[in-house]
Amino acid sequence: MPMNFLRRIEDASFPLPIHEEADIQCAAVLAAAGLVEANLPGPNNTEGRGGVILRITPLGRAELKRTRDAQP
Repeated sequence: MPMNFLRRIEDASFPLPIHEEADIQCAAVLAAAGLVEANLPGPNNTEGRGGVILRITPLGRAELKRTRDAQP
């Protein structure tokens, strides 16, 4: 699911605000893997605050290309 999210935001304008919990969770996984840079709420966030994806990193762009090239 995080890779689907990465593909979905590939052509977005950054910084990209995100508010849906599922999007924030995907962004957290991608940020931990170094595929995006983001400012995300902490795990104990109770205010329903969103996050912001600052950019897709060069590693993230390379991963997008690799997965696209791997598809038949």
